Amino acid sequence: MRRVIVTWTAAFILLFAGFGASVVALNSELYSAHGFVREYFDALERRDSSAALDLPGVRTTNDAATTLLTPSAMGGLGDVEIVSDTAQKDGSRLVTVEYSLTASGDEKPTSARSEFVVARDGTRLGLFPMWRFVTSPLNTVSITVQNDTRFTVNNLDAETTEPGAPQTFLAFAPGFYVFAHESTYLTADPVPTAVTSIGEIADVTVDVHANEDFVAEVQRSVTAYLDECTTQEVLMPTGCPFGQQLSNRVTTTPAWSMAQEPTVTVVPGSSPGTWAVPPTDAVAHLKVDVRSLFDGTVSTLDEDVPFSVQYLVTIEPNERLVITAVYE
Repeated sequence: MRRVIVTWTAAFILLFAGFGASVVALNSELYSAHGFVREYFDALERRDSSAALDLPGVRTTNDAATTLLTPSAMGGLGDVEIVSDTAQKDGSRLVTVEYSLTASGDEKPTSARSEFVVARDGTRLGLFPMWRFVTSPLNTVSITVQNDTRFTVNNLDAETTEPGAPQTFLAFAPGFYVFAHESTYLTADPVPTAVTSIGEIADVTVDVHANEDFVAEVQRSVTAYLDECTTQEVLMPTGCPFGQQLSNRVTTTPAWSMAQEPTVTVVPGSSPGTWAVPPTDAVAHLKVDVRSLFDGTVSTLDEDVPFSVQYLVTIEPNERLVITAVYE
């Protein structure tokens, strides 16, 4: 009997010792402060926005838009390494992490480092510490889209409420975000933004401007319109930006041609969502025979007639351009 008792006692001691060692090991890694931060990074690596948002201290009372807190907006994250896990005077832990960032995962990664302050948030089963972020790793990005409201961030299509007005959005940190715009007639140069410092606000301006197709389409329309004007065999073509008044009597049919087409440029209009062709010089050519009212002689008028064009352009929801002449 004594041997049995000793055997069972030894077994329980070994079992308890093993259990205690397991608890210590788990508390030093999985349930440690850096293990908690590592769990957040694992969610970001998987682009699992829901899992990241569910971690204590991630969600915030900030009323910024949450549009970017989706997998499509999240960039690539890798090479994660916990650099340090240091106790602070107030009992919190400062966890430093190094990693690499990309927008989509295909381009050359950018190395970066971030620091997270985490604090105890209770105990699981009376054995395992629980943690929370002291400062939420959801950073604020202030986005201004000039001349439009639409923009893209990584693989997400998004929109602000008003052209030219900044709007704040929440974004996971760390993260690498490329802001841009690309539509039928508009474009914007990409704005790469690395969000790495926890608690900071990043300012982003997406400068939307007319693309080559926009300019070419307006140029074709203006050229066709002016060519149509030259077919009118009168001195003052109706609805056209050029014409010529004469004091002498016309004896042949006026013949118009274009000596110099206007070279179109497209710039933002005076009101949001509109575009403009600023005053642009051009030259028409008129040839017609005239009789002098003074002495009755007949001569040929063969001269250039300078003029200027100016247009207002709007893009309808179906991507159709509406071009309206502006007269001063």
